[in-house]
Amino acid sequence: MASNSEWVLASGNKGKLREFQDLFAPWGVNWLAQGELGVPDAEEPFHTFVENALTKARHASRLTGRPALADDSGLCVPAIAGAPGVLSARYATLFGQEKSDANNNACLVEKLKGIEDRRAYFVCAMVWVAHADDPTPTIAQKMWWGEVIDVPQGDHGFGYDPLFWLPEHQCTAAQMPKELKNKFSHRAQATQALLQELQQRLDLKKANV
Repeated sequence: MASNSEWVLASGNKGKLREFQDLFAPWGVNWLAQGELGVPDAEEPFHTFVENALTKARHASRLTGRPALADDSGLCVPAIAGAPGVLSARYATLFGQEKSDANNNACLVEKLKGIEDRRAYFVCAMVWVAHADDPTPTIAQKMWWGEVIDVPQGDHGFGYDPLFWLPEHQCTAAQMPKELKNKFSHRAQATQALLQELQQRLDLKKANV
């Protein structure tokens, strides 16, 4: 597949769209958000990130007729049985609150009260399909370890980024410069792993930029 290909991102999250545009820029991919093409969100009924990502990718590809990429990502805290996990984006709704980043963060902090073990990891499962019935979807999954803090810090990023402390960098994911986040994050790692697979499968070349 040549550069300057048109792919659908199976997400309506503007933060994710910006990150994918940055991460895939060297490969000349023209991204279209599924919402631009009138594609509604897919159901995410599964308990694993990989299954949900595959469902979303197939859904977007089937409704657009284009190759599609989906990711399912979230924050897992081992001390609370891996929560918020696949429910990361709507964690607050489990506690009777409206879905929002601020509410999700507040509910997580409340859930961790009195718990000393604050280790956590972001996980990103990324799936690319050439078409809706692709029998060999390209899959990558990576984790980014850190710790959960009680007071949000930083104005960049989205989701749980302001609570995700990175000891080796002495900042949160929301304080990290974009160029570093695009190198170390769970999504960046999964993207690089996916690209390695896609380069073999599609002979994808870097664009001359």
